Amino acid sequence: MSLEQIFSLSGLIAMTGWAGLVLAPRWTVTRDWLAPVIAPLLIAMVYVWLMTSNSRPEGGGFGSLQEVTLLFSDPHLLLAGWIHYLAFDLFVGAWEVRDAQRQGIHHLLVIPCLFATLMAGPGGLALYWLIRSVVMIIKRRKRQAAEAVL
Repeated sequence: MSLEQIFSLSGLIAMTGWAGLVLAPRWTVTRDWLAPVIAPLLIAMVYVWLMTSNSRPEGGGFGSLQEVTLLFSDPHLLLAGWIHYLAFDLFVGAWEVRDAQRQGIHHLLVIPCLFATLMAGPGGLALYWLIRSVVMIIKRRKRQAAEAVL
């Protein structure tokens, strides 16, 4: 299988999980298995294979920006880095959906966070935390106002 085919297949697996999170967030298969477990693990197996079957370029590593640049000069390891993003971002997106459901946050507020997490990882997580915080403050104030009336 070529690197392009692995790239495409990994993206397809990840996008299947993302589509499930957006379109069927309450379906147990999507929320509890496909997005947080099955898709990331399939992608992770490809990641592990790429990382263990290819040697680091001379001087490549994680100790400096220059070492990371050298490491990712190898297309196999660059693909492994991309797959790393796919797996972790999808896992975070699945957590956002489950947490939002536990907190009673409407799914329409979560969808922009999912898109941001897909496109910008930590930026999407930050957006989710911001929305979550605002919703929790509003709910707490409503609860306090209701208790004050009683």
